[in-house]
Amino acid sequence: MNENLSEMKLILETALLVSQEPLTLHQLGKLLETETEIDADNLRKLLDELKADWADRGVELTQVASGWRFQARPEFQRHINRLSPEKPPKYSRAVLETLAIIAYRQPVTRGDIEDIRGVAVSPNILKTLEGRGWIDAIGHRDTPGQPTLYATTKQFLDDLNLRSLQELPSLDQFVVNEQMLIAEALPEAESPLPPETSSTETHVGAAA
Repeated sequence: MNENLSEMKLILETALLVSQEPLTLHQLGKLLETETEIDADNLRKLLDELKADWADRGVELTQVASGWRFQARPEFQRHINRLSPEKPPKYSRAVLETLAIIAYRQPVTRGDIEDIRGVAVSPNILKTLEGRGWIDAIGHRDTPGQPTLYATTKQFLDDLNLRSLQELPSLDQFVVNEQMLIAEALPEAESPLPPETSSTETHVGAAA
């Protein structure tokens, strides 16, 4: 690699290490505006090389829905969590079921969720998921009453280290895996809602 490309990679590495949020290709490209012009393909090549440079370390460069970021490797996350005085969050089954339905059937209304779960959905559950930045209201269904439509966000994907919804685990694994992944990704999360008074069985329909 020539000196100019080496400097570019060093600039990218520095920006990614100090950034608290994932950086998009556009943002990373702006860092190099004063350098030799570089197109998106060559920028990705530099990021791939940078990722390979960190392959044997406890921190890895990865791409999530919102862009690129450095993060602790999953096998070291439990050690990092010891730095936090708070215990990992425990989410009720009702919260996880609601999140799973939205993730796999989006966009959905509160009524859709209730039809699938077979019980009423507490407004507090939706408020909690919105407050965590995992779901958002994206519009209204063109039916009587115009119920609100909900979908997951990029933050939801980022917190699970995913680039797109296509990388979600199989539906059968979602609720079990979600508890583990959220606990690892968000050790500082707020205390969850108490379990909703309902059946303890999970009833999540197949993805649309």
